[in-house]
Amino acid sequence: MLRNALMPTDREVELIRKKAQFVRLETIRLIEIAKVGHYSSVFSAAEIFSVLYYDVMKVSDDPKWSDRDRFLMGKGHAAVGLFPILADKGWLEKSALDNYTRLGSPLGDHPDMRKVPGIDFSSGSIGHALSNGFGMAMAGRIQGRDFTTFVLLGDGEMQEGQVWEAATAAGHHKTSKLVAIVDRNGYQLDGSVDETMGVEPLDDKWRAFGWEVHKVDGHNVVELTTLLREIKADNERTKPCCIIASTRKGKGVSYMESEPGWHLGYLAPEDAEAARQEILSQVI
Repeated sequence: MLRNALMPTDREVELIRKKAQFVRLETIRLIEIAKVGHYSSVFSAAEIFSVLYYDVMKVSDDPKWSDRDRFLMGKGHAAVGLFPILADKGWLEKSALDNYTRLGSPLGDHPDMRKVPGIDFSSGSIGHALSNGFGMAMAGRIQGRDFTTFVLLGDGEMQEGQVWEAATAAGHHKTSKLVAIVDRNGYQLDGSVDETMGVEPLDDKWRAFGWEVHKVDGHNVVELTTLLREIKADNERTKPCCIIASTRKGKGVSYMESEPGWHLGYLAPEDAEAARQEILSQVI
């Protein structure tokens, strides 16, 4: 099989996988400080975070650089997995992680753009990120800036009407520099997404709203990186782009993968250590 010129090299794949492992390990550490947190919501998106920040997104040492790519989280409760990346990039003091959620810390369960460098949108109530991402993409077009806006959405978030209002507007205005990534892990706080309120067929819905749509294994670093590189490199596209990433809630820790209750919880010390050892044992 011919190698796609945009496929990552073995060295690049190894780096991205190591950074995804780093995200999972740091998530466990920070939740030990907070005593409660969203393990499995981070774990389903760890490769997505890693591919974006360590390969695909255009960033610099300065989080205030006006032409860097933007990243917004609809599923803002997974910010505990993003903060370590911001610190690793030098946008945030690494020592700030040690006081995660403690009194006076800028780092809370959801990201706050007023307090944390590199956070492009404060989240809380789910469903508003795509509207803001659409606005940023439109602003970039009007100002003649060359940045791409990425928005990570939970699949339960697809039940929110505002998501589809934003999708309609983005499709109508052909905001080709807007990329939505749906973390299709199948679960939300109330249980199975499809049992709580079915959202399928997602691909047909997004296409009907005027978007280009792709499906990918959200844990396959080669597939995910190649696809996102292709999307970034396509200067002829006239539509916004939606990626439906098939993922597993709690990916990387076997007992979390089979128990949706880990959407929010706290690991006893011995369970935290077992989770760390399982993550570390996985082949990079």
